[in-house]
This record gives sequence, C-alpha cells and structure tokens, in this order.
Amino acid sequence: MNRVALVAEDCELPPWSSRLESFMLRVLEVLKKDRWEVSLVLCTNKLMTQLNSQYRGKNESTDVLSFALGETYQDEEGEEVFLAGDLVISLETLEENARYFNVSVDEELRRLVIHGILHLAGMDHATNDQKEPMLILQEQILAELSEEKVLL
Repeated sequence: MNRVALVAEDCELPPWSSRLESFMLRVLEVLKKDRWEVSLVLCTNKLMTQLNSQYRGKNESTDVLSFALGETYQDEEGEEVFLAGDLVISLETLEENARYFNVSVDEELRRLVIHGILHLAGMDHATNDQKEPMLILQEQILAELSEEKVLL
C-alpha cells in the first residue's frame, strides 16, 4: 500500500487536495509501485524560487522539483516502506504553464505530478524533446488516467 502526504507552504491547501492525493496514488499504481511513500508540497513562486536557487543554482521559479530520497524504513507494522522523496509544485507557475501550453490547469497539474513521480522513480530526460522516453511515458500515463480529474 502506497502512502501520499500533501501539504501547502506559503499558501492555502486547496479544496481539491484529497483528489490530488488520490491521483498520486493512481500514478503509483500504474507504475506498479508498492509500499512507496511520497510527499507533495504545493507552494507559490516565492518558495519555489528559493528552492530552485538553493538546490539547482537557478534564481527563478519552476513548475516542479523532485527530491529523491531512495531510503527504506520499517513502518509500525514491520513492513518495509520505500521513501521515494518529495515533490514541490508551484501553483502559480502551474497556472502560467497551463496558459502557455494552452491546456487546462487540471491537465497541467496531473502532468507535473506524473513528471515528478517519474523522476522519483529514477527516470530523467536530457531535453524537453517529446521523443525522450521519460516524456513519452509521462504522456502515456496522462492519457491512461485522463478520466482522473483533480480540479473538476
């Protein structure tokens, strides 16, 4: 059984957060991950810029950051749990990107969640070319879960 934790930093936790948690669990299920623990922080551009500067040396906001942990621990029932890591999504950049790419905010949010989880799963991409294997898989999962709306 996978676990997801969702928090908001420097902004309010949106009313659709429970559907976002459910969507994250569905992504892990599609990827056949079991006993994974993932956290997601929703934030503004201000915090995202601080994190992007601190961890990537880029003094600008971005849409999603992934911080892989890759550790395991024994839970209270003695089961081994994989601490995949943390995702951070800027709600402001999310909305800007949705307008830029001419997609719904819901679609862009689901895309960022999948993207971040794929990074936590060890995948990466050298460019944003849609022929990158990670980006192809991202779009396949997005299409597979197209009925799983978060924002409604």
